[in-house]
Amino acid sequence: MILRKGLIGLATAAVLTGSFVVAAHAADDVKVAPLKLTPAEVAEKAARKGCKVNICSAFLLKKPGDDISCNVIKSWRKSQLDAMVKKARVSWPWGPVKCTADLKLPRDQMIKAMDEPSFELKLEKHTVSCVVQREKEPATIKFSFAPKVKFKDGKAVKAALNWGKIEAPTLIKGAMWTATATDNTFGVLQSTLVEDINEFVGKKCPAIKSELK
Repeated sequence: MILRKGLIGLATAAVLTGSFVVAAHAADDVKVAPLKLTPAEVAEKAARKGCKVNICSAFLLKKPGDDISCNVIKSWRKSQLDAMVKKARVSWPWGPVKCTADLKLPRDQMIKAMDEPSFELKLEKHTVSCVVQREKEPATIKFSFAPKVKFKDGKAVKAALNWGKIEAPTLIKGAMWTATATDNTFGVLQSTLVEDINEFVGKKCPAIKSELK
């Protein structure tokens, strides 16, 4: 049970990591005891900030241009993971996690999502790779999804992650598949994703408006 809940927690965190950099920035804001960032964590955060500025610029300034591409790297300490998955009433049985993803966001669709009365933003398949530290040895997990987000009047109202292929050690893959198949069928993570997208676009982007370009 602990293993299964931990994997659902990983699914929740990883979903948000790959979608609009929401979780990467949301995790920066998770309320845990003050932590002194390592040089690697400082570099990761700086790189994510550049990606965040580009994404927010497309959503808020609505200027035409090239699509947005970012390589996002996010490391979570165990204390941060404990705080994140607690919201979903699950536990985190392992150690730190480091995830990477290459994001590709269609600028024209992002602008239409803000301007049109109703619009469905469709992203191409994205792959996230995570290394999970465990007691015996690290586990590498790779999974893909192709999100679709419906907007009305500039706000997300519905979302589907459309989970795809999963590569992981057998035990983890089985539990991960159960979690993602459940979400594909019943949309159990939909409300979380919609809420976080709206918070990102509606609050976090305006907070850095002076940096947009």
